[in-house]
Amino acid sequence: MAKQKMTQKQREERIRAAEERERRAEEAKKRKERTKQIFTIVVCVILVLALGVPTVGLALLGGGA
Repeated sequence: MAKQKMTQKQREERIRAAEERERRAEEAKKRKERTKQIFTIVVCVILVLALGVPTVGLALLGGGA
């Protein structure tokens, strides 16, 4: 009887450990996706500035005359 209870307890421990691993993996996946999204936005902003600033500069300094 005691051995069966120990087995049940071990089974519950394994289930808890598996759920914890699954939760951590899910959080890591969300963090990775968020980091990728932020990186993409930063790259787009840099490209817009890199292309927009020289164009405005040329227009203001007489490139349009």
